[in-house]
Amino acid sequence: MNRFTFTPTPLQGVYIIEPKPIKDDRGYFERYFCTQDFAEIGLQKPIVQINHSYTKGVGSIRGLHYQTPPYCETKIVRCLKGSIYDVAVDIREDSPTFLQYFGIELSEENGKYLYIPEGFAHGFQTLSDEAEILYLVTSPFNPQADSGLNALDPTLSISWPLPLGHISDKDKNAPLITQEFKGILC
Repeated sequence: MNRFTFTPTPLQGVYIIEPKPIKDDRGYFERYFCTQDFAEIGLQKPIVQINHSYTKGVGSIRGLHYQTPPYCETKIVRCLKGSIYDVAVDIREDSPTFLQYFGIELSEENGKYLYIPEGFAHGFQTLSDEAEILYLVTSPFNPQADSGLNALDPTLSISWPLPLGHISDKDKNAPLITQEFKGILC
C-alpha cells in the first residue's frame, strides 16, 4: 500500500508529496521514503545522499541551485522545522515550461514535500525565523558541476512572499539569464 499522495504541479515531473501517517492515541508512524512508492512518479535512480540545512532569519533566500550534466540530480525536499517557500524552476532544454517556476509552502505543520526531478533549479525563502530542511538527492555533490541562477532575476519574476532577507554572496552574484542560456539536457 502506497503511504504517499503524489499531486502533480503545472511543471511536468514536479510533485507535491503528502505522507499518509498511521495515527493512534500514542502519536503516529510515518514512512519518510520508499523506493517502490516513489517509482510511481518516475524515480529510477537511487538516493545517494541526504543533506540537512539550517537557515535563520525570516526572508533569507538560498538558491537557485542545480548541478550540470552528467551530475544532474533529483531532489526530494521537506521542511522539518519552521516554514519555507520552496521553488523549482524548469531549466530543461526544449521544455514547454522552460524558465517557469512552481512555488509552495513547506512547513513542519503541513508535512508536505516537493519532488524536483533532474533539469530543475531549486531554491527557497524562509518564512520563519529558523528553518531546517532535509534533502534526499540522487547524485553526490560535485563542485565542478555546481551551478545556479540568480533568485532575483527579472526574467524568472519569482514572486517571493516576503521582502528579501539574507542571501549569500554566491547566490546574490549568480548569473542572470541571457539569450544564450538554452537550459540543460540531463
